[in-house]
Amino acid sequence: MKRQLILEDGTIFKGNGFGSETGVIGEVVFNTGMTGYQEILSDPSYCGQIVTLTYPLVGNYGINRDDFESITPAFSAFVVKEVADFPSNWRSKWSLDEYLKMKNIPGIAGVDTRKLTKIIRQHGTLKGAICSVDENPLEIMERMRATKLRSDQVKQVSTKSAYASPGRGNRIVLVDFGMKHGILRELNERNCDVIVVPYHTTAEEILALCPDGIMLSNGPGDPKDVPEAIEMIRGILGKVPMFGICLGHQLFALACGADTAKMKFGHRGSNHPVKDLKTGKVAITSQNHGYTVEEDSISGTELEVTHVALNDQTIEGLAHKTASAFTVQYHPEASPGPEDANPLFDEFISLVEKAKQGDANYAKA
Repeated sequence: MKRQLILEDGTIFKGNGFGSETGVIGEVVFNTGMTGYQEILSDPSYCGQIVTLTYPLVGNYGINRDDFESITPAFSAFVVKEVADFPSNWRSKWSLDEYLKMKNIPGIAGVDTRKLTKIIRQHGTLKGAICSVDENPLEIMERMRATKLRSDQVKQVSTKSAYASPGRGNRIVLVDFGMKHGILRELNERNCDVIVVPYHTTAEEILALCPDGIMLSNGPGDPKDVPEAIEMIRGILGKVPMFGICLGHQLFALACGADTAKMKFGHRGSNHPVKDLKTGKVAITSQNHGYTVEEDSISGTELEVTHVALNDQTIEGLAHKTASAFTVQYHPEASPGPEDANPLFDEFISLVEKAKQGDANYAKA
């Protein structure tokens, strides 16, 4: 089954198809992780994207039942150099090809992913189309240029109704903008009583749940496409401790008066060094985002920069100067990737406990 990947700049890559035979159009991005493809394909933040994996061999340990970050994959297609036909791992249940067929998602192998990555790094993120080699590239390019990429990705991947993941500890309302299960898993491990709510839940509805803390999850797309979430954050800020991750970090910045912008090709991988400006320590982090908080926009707000990316000096963490709230651009839950930043969840719980103690002291007074 021969396929082609056509970029909007006219570049064509030909290769062998695997997974579904469906044709797709999407934003072509690349991930530099050496492993973790199952977590990548199930990360809702890749909604609508054609994901290129730079590591040359993919699928060698198969797909298992345990390492998913969502129930339904939201990405559009996989682009790889080589796909393993016969995976070897005691947990493997399906090959990558079998799983993508089940989910009706196409893939293309035999692509020079180094060349493709260099094109994206040079020109920025591009639209692309995966289709049969029998289709006319000029017609596909016309269709691609006429296709407007969707701006409702968060709506597509967010939960449709609230649900509880009960615990005996602090009540945390987790706002789902495209939540990875890893975030919920970390809160569960700390015995939190978690209520997951849809992205459009209002501040009043969240406060009515009597939370001890608010978690803003990761998610796909442009944060400015979710104005209702920005309004919700403004309504809660200063009333309940808050912790934001990835898209949650960007939405928090917008709610506090800062600005965001689309990056040339984004950060996607599990090997990004981030410096904590307070301690001077560097963590290797898992990242997946195409937008960033603009440094110049922080001036005049109540925000301070807490972390920066060492590769390009972009903002990777923020804290509010007066409210109990902080955010990071990277993924402390990893999945996939290193767990250097995992203690941030403990820092959040500590912030929640301090706020509750403050309330208790106020009540006694």
